[in-house]
Amino acid sequence: MARLIHTGSVIVDQVMHIREVPEPGADIVATHAYATAGGAMNSLVAAAKDGMEVIYCGLVGTGMNASVIAQALDNAGIALNYPRLTDADNGYCVALVDDTGERTFITSIGVEGRFAFEHMDAIPLRETDLVYVSGYSLATPENAQGLAQWLPIIPASVKVFVDPSPLVTELPAELYQPLLDRADVFSANRREAEAIAEDVKALALMLRPGAWAVVRNGAEPTLACQNIDGIAGEVIEVPTFPQTPIDTNGAGDVHAGVMLAGLGRGLDVPEAVRRANAASAIKVTRSGPTAAPTTAEIDEFLAARVTA
Repeated sequence: MARLIHTGSVIVDQVMHIREVPEPGADIVATHAYATAGGAMNSLVAAAKDGMEVIYCGLVGTGMNASVIAQALDNAGIALNYPRLTDADNGYCVALVDDTGERTFITSIGVEGRFAFEHMDAIPLRETDLVYVSGYSLATPENAQGLAQWLPIIPASVKVFVDPSPLVTELPAELYQPLLDRADVFSANRREAEAIAEDVKALALMLRPGAWAVVRNGAEPTLACQNIDGIAGEVIEVPTFPQTPIDTNGAGDVHAGVMLAGLGRGLDVPEAVRRANAASAIKVTRSGPTAAPTTAEIDEFLAARVTA
């Protein structure tokens, strides 16, 4: 099975469950709250729980947040590619989860933002590896410039999976161009995709030949379209499994991690998306951003839908 080389940023999620997002200037009390390793941790754990070997290639520092992160990675059996840095802590995100299950993020960047070309170029890639790249990495100059240098020199046999992140609506389009140019799979939610292209076919045509555009749209079918030698292929609608959500925080990351695990074990893109849809459906019924299902739980969930 292929390895997942993850270049995203693990930070600490400070999650607060609230009735609703307050008006500016208001003061409310959370119904409950907790802190946990989040950000890239969500997709790392999802891939690992679905049986994939995972290597975290981002940076982990020293301090309160970094200690939470290092412990979480160790508990999940996820290897660190670099020694921990001693001069700075990792960042954190305040995640507000309202009674509808919707979430709102406010992020402070730490040592993970220093991830630069020197770190990327030192990653020992194998030809069967899958590389995960997040649009969040474009939020700092070191990360953005490093990706622009590194992505074009990744060997052609290595598959690159790009998750543009919500920042696609905030950052200049030129920062995303290196990600579009090298992506083998570009997976976005509808809001993110519409910030880049008119529809999934137009998005596929912005990628290189052979690459796939995948667009998630909540309970609606996930759309997948391949660039076939410069022509947009058939749009494939992959069914989802609508649930009454408890917590949607991390659902997109779980989708990415399980999709990568599926691709790593040889599934084609539509098959991997179907497993990822099932994993996301399970996740939203659980509280916590890293509440990803195991391989057995996904298999059981899908088997029940086939026989129902």
